[in-house]
Amino acid sequence: MEGYNMKSIIKSIIIAGTAMVALSCQDFLNRPTEDNYNTSNFYKTDEQVEQGVNYLYNSPWYDFQRAFIKVGEVMSGNMYMGDSPYLSLTANGTDSDLMNMSYSLWAVNGHANTVIDNILRSEGPSQAAKDKAIGEALTLKALAYFYMVRTFGEVPIVHNNTDLLNSGEYNSIKKVEKADVYEYIIMTLEKAMELLPKNAYIGKYNRIDYYAAEGLLAKVYLTKAGLNGSLDSNDLQAAAKYAKDVIDNSGRTLTPVYSDVFRLSPTVFNATGEPLISWQWTSSGTQWTRQNSLESDLAYEGFGDNGDLWGGWTGPSVDLQEAFGVKATDDPAKRYGEADSRRKATMMMPGDFYPYFWTDKGGFDWIRFLYDDSYAKKVGLQCRTGVANVKHLYGNNYDHASALGIAADRMAYQLPTHILRLSDVYLIYAEAVLETDPADALEYVNKVRTRAGAAPLSSVDYKAIWKERRLELAGEGDYWYDFVRRSYYQMDEVIAELKAQKRSTYNGDIDKVYETYFTDKTWDIILLTEPNGDDQVSGWVEGAKGQVWYGNNGVIGSDDAPNITASSFTLPFPTEDVVFNGNMASDAPAEHVDVREVYQYNF
Repeated sequence: MEGYNMKSIIKSIIIAGTAMVALSCQDFLNRPTEDNYNTSNFYKTDEQVEQGVNYLYNSPWYDFQRAFIKVGEVMSGNMYMGDSPYLSLTANGTDSDLMNMSYSLWAVNGHANTVIDNILRSEGPSQAAKDKAIGEALTLKALAYFYMVRTFGEVPIVHNNTDLLNSGEYNSIKKVEKADVYEYIIMTLEKAMELLPKNAYIGKYNRIDYYAAEGLLAKVYLTKAGLNGSLDSNDLQAAAKYAKDVIDNSGRTLTPVYSDVFRLSPTVFNATGEPLISWQWTSSGTQWTRQNSLESDLAYEGFGDNGDLWGGWTGPSVDLQEAFGVKATDDPAKRYGEADSRRKATMMMPGDFYPYFWTDKGGFDWIRFLYDDSYAKKVGLQCRTGVANVKHLYGNNYDHASALGIAADRMAYQLPTHILRLSDVYLIYAEAVLETDPADALEYVNKVRTRAGAAPLSSVDYKAIWKERRLELAGEGDYWYDFVRRSYYQMDEVIAELKAQKRSTYNGDIDKVYETYFTDKTWDIILLTEPNGDDQVSGWVEGAKGQVWYGNNGVIGSDDAPNITASSFTLPFPTEDVVFNGNMASDAPAEHVDVREVYQYNF
């Protein structure tokens, strides 16, 4: 979209605010029969109003996809990504992914504002259709601000594009205090809930309804609860109230098989309604930015058919492996019969077989994929953490076409990206009521664990819920933001936790260990705690086909623990934005705004 290439936040807002509605005809559900629309001949029917919102579920979010992984997973220590500045927590305002993230989130806000204005001016559609569409746009706008305030801290509020343009103050707009931004998000979601229908989409397709907005509101309150340095009981009560209403009254249930939530076909997870909010992508048509491209960044070369995969150098971290109770250096025989299905649905390890990938070949065998030339191009182990990603992968072209009846294309897939799921709401509720009703908290933690096949807990505390959130949502762009919200009131604790992570890689001949396991089914490994000899990567010990070391740093000359400080939990605005408007600088003061007085939704 045009606004993504502009050199400032505000210019992105302006472009979004003046964009024509033609993009909305490139929908993710029902394509209009006409080719071109603008504000004078569109929004005439209920169907067109719904179609006018569709692109808000994909196109404006497209340039956030890489930062979604790099911020949410790499910065948090869930994923290893070589010498990425996100791994070392050194990303600055010139980083291209940071810039794209910022522009993308502002584009969501700007386009949502524009769609709402267009619908309000429309004549012909029913009030119910207009209310529903506006409610969806408001929820996505609130979601964009929720990402912004947790990423950048204080941010400007652009309530209405036209008003900002007419004021002539867009060159000097100021940041707003975090507490006020959270209040604005809450106000926006409250209005969305007034307009949205209840239980509208379960078993059909995954659009936003009342309970989706309410689930997000519960998460916002849980995040806001610690903003002033200690947990606010009123915010916790609000988080619990809204989460429990979703649990009790939405009609949604957990998808019985955990891995089914992340598959191409929507039949299973839509039947349960577990995904509350998702980015809904499409690979058909010619409109770039409507498609999911995450498999390109996360999958090994040769996993798909379009020559667009380069993600073998990244993978789940050693720290995440150990959180799941496994290590890449363990004999695969030790994992046979492992109970928690979330591990396999999150990271590939030797011995893993996936019936839902490469269905034309009878399924996908990861170790065979790495080393069997008759099965695939032999690529060998690439990521030195010894494991590979699973979430956000759809498989090959046959998998895509057989599941959806639509072909995949280069960097263009239709796999939805789930942003808020019912299991998250269960854990939000458990955390919010932990001190007041620990038995209820335990019940909902165990519902999440039981679905995954993990043994139920006999008791629960904060650490147990924290770990459960990590295992349940690993790979879904959420873990860093859990650290951010804890940093509001537990700064020293989260710094210590991040510094203690194993964020680097195994060293030595782990690739040779895997290949030996594939060829003769033996696990021949010496695991060293310190290198011997002259500190070379291999050849430290004779007599084993593979030697692997994970010492204090993991990689010689590298450092597991980056220089984490309190400032690490707020990323800078893009440098180009700061040059354009000095009020966006990290040390620029933010202003207090009484958002309920200044900003109103009168529709």
